[in-house]
Amino acid sequence: MMKKLLFTGFIFLICLLVPVLITVTGCSKQNDTPPVFSSDYAVFAWNDLGMHCLNPTYDKAVILPPYNNLIVQVVERGNPPQIVTGDLTVEYKLLGNTTSYNKREYGGFWDNVTALFGVATLEHDVGLTGNRLNGLMTVVSDHFEATGIPATPVNDLGAWDPLQVAEITVKDKSGKTVASTRATVPTSDDINCARCHGQDAFNDVLARHDEENGTNLMNSKPVLCAGCHGSAALGKMGKGSSGKYLSEALHGFHADKGASCYDCHPGNTTKCNRSAKHTAADGNCTKCHGTMEQVAASTNSGRVPWVNEPSCSDCHTGVTDVGSTAVLYRNSTGHGDLMCSACHGSPHAMVPSLKDVDNYQSLQYQPYSKSPKTLGSCGACHGSSRGDDDLEEFMEAHGGSKPEKENGCYICHTSVEYNISKWPHAFTWKNSN
Repeated sequence: MMKKLLFTGFIFLICLLVPVLITVTGCSKQNDTPPVFSSDYAVFAWNDLGMHCLNPTYDKAVILPPYNNLIVQVVERGNPPQIVTGDLTVEYKLLGNTTSYNKREYGGFWDNVTALFGVATLEHDVGLTGNRLNGLMTVVSDHFEATGIPATPVNDLGAWDPLQVAEITVKDKSGKTVASTRATVPTSDDINCARCHGQDAFNDVLARHDEENGTNLMNSKPVLCAGCHGSAALGKMGKGSSGKYLSEALHGFHADKGASCYDCHPGNTTKCNRSAKHTAADGNCTKCHGTMEQVAASTNSGRVPWVNEPSCSDCHTGVTDVGSTAVLYRNSTGHGDLMCSACHGSPHAMVPSLKDVDNYQSLQYQPYSKSPKTLGSCGACHGSSRGDDDLEEFMEAHGGSKPEKENGCYICHTSVEYNISKWPHAFTWKNSN
């Protein structure tokens, strides 16, 4: 009898704890907490980095601080829909991740922030831009953003997870929630310097740098690499006092050392490139970015790392409105002036992603989809897109304001018209993405 009671009590406890653990870790199925769906608004959110690589420690060599950006666009549904920012507030919060300072050795960032970044003081759990792990987003032109979020890959339960999740809540001027969604906040310290530099990798890096370049970095710790090597990612424009961009120096030095992309762009565990259509065993990095030798040498022809990167149009030729080499994917706009990431997902995690958390919005707005698909893709239901064939059949099933079956267009639109030139990419793709 006692064993039966204990067992029943144990099951009861598990039933209580599982929902809590799911909520805290964010490691749940896509439909664990139904988002707020509005007939008036749709909200799209994404991170503008494939994976932010932060340091595991901040008392030796330092490459990057805790720093993540969230971007949000809100659409007022209609015919036509409108991107809106007025009379709305947008809030964000990392689920189950409320602190950064007291986890592992990340607190060193705040302890050494003056020496590293020249900031006199910085309150614990506040990032370099003043943002926290939760707060209000700022209106910038046609979107909302929160930059410099000091996210770390360890949640409040102490579990390491590079795919943190933010909940986005849109409220009207009365304070009523009118829409919500979730977005991945990717951040990892899975930098495998130890593969070549040993367990005390960052000290070894500094010691070798001193030996080969006559510097005195071991006696100058902590050392921000971008202090001498220019890095646009940290606002350090130009090549810096070293005469080499940080990207140029790192890729050039390691090009003949047997290093792989995933050693530094984390990582063999993290696998920062998660887009199913753009991923190979090595992350498919070299197909877009080139080899390490090519990345380093490209600066000789004027390329600025982080500012000049591959474009969608480099591969997607013959398809209209896929961006240009002058504008990065993360900054590009497309259909209806929405940013490309609103429909296609974050850089390096374009839908469909190999990770469920990246596909949240795809399934939120297209719950009828057989698998995660780009927003508005016919492939959500059909085997392939059909160009301008069978337009009459399409309009009979999906057109107008009261269609037989609503498709992805109705995420934002309240009516669909015949004019294909106004459809995404003028509907010229050959197969659905």
